[in-house]
Amino acid sequence: MAAVAPMPPDPGWRARLDLGFVPTAERTVLARRRHEGPLRVQRSFHPEGAPCHSYVLHPPGGVVGGDQISLDADVQEGAWALLTTPGATKFYRSLGRTATLQQNLRVSPGATLEWLPQEQIVFSGAIVEALTRIDLAVRSRCFAWELNCLGRPAGGLPFESGSLRQRLEVWREGRPLLLEHAHIKGDGRAVDAPWGLGGQPAFATLVASPANADALATAREVLTDTPGEASATRLDDLLVVRWRGAGALEGYALRERLWTALRPCLMGRPMCRPRIWNT
Repeated sequence: MAAVAPMPPDPGWRARLDLGFVPTAERTVLARRRHEGPLRVQRSFHPEGAPCHSYVLHPPGGVVGGDQISLDADVQEGAWALLTTPGATKFYRSLGRTATLQQNLRVSPGATLEWLPQEQIVFSGAIVEALTRIDLAVRSRCFAWELNCLGRPAGGLPFESGSLRQRLEVWREGRPLLLEHAHIKGDGRAVDAPWGLGGQPAFATLVASPANADALATAREVLTDTPGEASATRLDDLLVVRWRGAGALEGYALRERLWTALRPCLMGRPMCRPRIWNT
């Protein structure tokens, strides 16, 4: 009897979502939505008038080694888009292959983008490479927040193996404003070292532009009584807030306080929570 050929390795999910936001006379609309694989967007909402709130969905609920997820979003001139997710993005233990997440966000002249996804949870044993690139044009505005949680400390499952390569890049008119790269290994020094995470299982970065000295002072005031450790700096007109702390709940609370304080002075509108955050 002839030998049975082994099954080829599972290539993993390939998922891509391409979004385009354009302004109309009354409000911004999601005019383009193309998807391949298990990455979708729900219908948009307009709870505060002109800004368009959209929720990015990943129906499988988790990402494993070999999965490749890609999001492209274009906010056209004069449009205002707010993007968030209904829940955490979870990266599970890998058998050796890398899971990749690439997010390219482009903001045209005079456009506004608010990028507020829920947290990324990287379980012990996961191998992850994630990139978020924000390309800003002249007179464009952005407010972006990303939160990462390592392991499941509450369940006694710390991040002891695997790796996370996390990149956040902000560009304006082809010039880099921020190129932030982190490489955290479960058995590496960065997990506990003071110059790394200092033993904290969660960390977040906020970027907002354009920001002036008043925005920096406002952010620092919010951080004065924040659990964990945080700092705020300004690079030209880019406000950068970095935080490390105990977990997602503390990160959520800080995000809400910063957004509440900064949105009026940066964008002229009060904070408007996406309804999906209430579920």
